[in-house]
Amino acid sequence: MKSTWITWLIALVLTAPVAWAQDGGRQKIESAKIGMITNRLNLTPDQATQFWPVYNEYSSKKQELNRRVRQLRDEPTRSNLNDDQLKNGLREANATKQKIADLDNEYMDRFLKVITPKQLNELYQTERDFNKILLNQLNQN
Repeated sequence: MKSTWITWLIALVLTAPVAWAQDGGRQKIESAKIGMITNRLNLTPDQATQFWPVYNEYSSKKQELNRRVRQLRDEPTRSNLNDDQLKNGLREANATKQKIADLDNEYMDRFLKVITPKQLNELYQTERDFNKILLNQLNQN
């Protein structure tokens, strides 16, 4: 059963770059990520009911903060910014990174009310693994 999930997940990730260009591509990638997390965490039905709303909220907030960090990181490439604007952008990027760390701490406590520390560690590892797989596929295409 587990090998079937992994095979399905790998096939989905391999087709993700093509799907990204099509409507619904982001949903396919998210579905693959959810499948990988579900497979690796072995959530009980009760845990799953409580885990996914917390995870979805966390993921959404973290994506927004990461998006802001990327925007701030790209701003210095604009040649029309003066030194003060550049410094302010760097300070804001650091403050946003701190918000990400604060968010991680806040949600760690919330996750630990639903899943075990071992499952939380596996969640973080699974997210890293998924991102590596996705980046490798995008780089190959």
